[in-house]
Amino acid sequence: MLKVLPMIALIVALLFGVPIAFALAAAGIFGVWLMTGNLNTVVSMIGTTMFSTASDYLLTTIPMFILMAYFASSSGLARDLFTGLSNWLSNIRGGLAIATVFSCGIFGAMSGASVAAASVMSNIAMPNMKRYGYSDELAAGVIGVGATLDILIPPSVAMVVYGIATETSIGKLLIAGIVPGIVLGIFLIVTILIWVSIRPAHAPQTYRVSWAERWGGLLPIWPSLLLITLTMGLLYSGVATPTEVGAIGAFLSLIIGVTMKRLDWKGAIEALRLTIRVTAMIFLILFGAKMFGYFMTLSQVPQNLLATVMEMQLNRWVVITGIVVAYFVISMFMDELPLLLITVSITFPLIISLGFDPIWFGVMSMMMVAMGLVFPPVGMVAFVVSAATGVDLVKVYKGTSVLIVAIIAATIMVMIFPELALWLPSRMK
Repeated sequence: MLKVLPMIALIVALLFGVPIAFALAAAGIFGVWLMTGNLNTVVSMIGTTMFSTASDYLLTTIPMFILMAYFASSSGLARDLFTGLSNWLSNIRGGLAIATVFSCGIFGAMSGASVAAASVMSNIAMPNMKRYGYSDELAAGVIGVGATLDILIPPSVAMVVYGIATETSIGKLLIAGIVPGIVLGIFLIVTILIWVSIRPAHAPQTYRVSWAERWGGLLPIWPSLLLITLTMGLLYSGVATPTEVGAIGAFLSLIIGVTMKRLDWKGAIEALRLTIRVTAMIFLILFGAKMFGYFMTLSQVPQNLLATVMEMQLNRWVVITGIVVAYFVISMFMDELPLLLITVSITFPLIISLGFDPIWFGVMSMMMVAMGLVFPPVGMVAFVVSAATGVDLVKVYKGTSVLIVAIIAATIMVMIFPELALWLPSRMK
């Protein structure tokens, strides 16, 4: 009975709107105290955990990727991407929606956070799609689902957190998301084309752009492509660690913004402020998750669950299907980082015992979380899109509920063909 109390406390705290970091920390501290019965042990554990969380060198990867994202956003690189791509695709029915998917994917290689991509692309793509008669459902839906590409395509903050929590190679995890991200992007484009062919009223207007304007629109894109190519190349070749790649990427995005005269001192300081704010939030979540993880270890819940599943002698694909469904349901109510940190202590030992590859499961985890981010009743990315665009949340969910078919199809593909996630990492140096 004592083992259940901290879990109940966590659920109650979340229901009352307590920030996830403090809810996790409080439930974990309460649980450790119940398991040990020694207040001095709990106080000592709090101090050592806070220090170990803040001093972990691998965690420096996170602020570097976040800073890179804010510099890239302040430099207007996402707007250049959308403008250049829409010039080439505007004569196709649904072309602006497809341009949004491409822009989300490419911007994902500079941001690494789905919520950030959803916010940026809402302000850029939505006005253009509305201008040419795109329905709110299609426009908002494609922004929301397109933004989930950022959780797969490196640099992904969620991948970094998963790698740290499971002690899996961060570099290989980041590279592993490239091919599944491309597969998801292709499925999204196919889904959009089918949708607008069946219901053309959702994308009624097309327009043509001159060849001179098309080629001219590609010129501002080259700094983004150069930045992505360099960071991906450094990661894949092993020349630089993920932390070093993040630092190089942040520095280059700063140089690009200054060179293009789009990033001034005020913008740079604001990017640093936001980076510190987001990083502090993530570090607090990590601290809270570690405290809750200590309680889980002391209570032996993961060990008991593992023993129970092994005794049942279930087919391992039945188990992984159950985990996929569980992740999907939980992710509808929780952001990706807390979800990963809470569940990984239970699911990861089980996955490893069943013989699944930890890198493959990392990619699968991202895809499962991506579904929940845009699906009712909560769907964090759907909320962001609704708030940023002013589109009613019900309409956002109508759009994402159609396009989520692409995420489901891509997830099934990665389940059936693990090589989609493992081929590139296996060839890394």
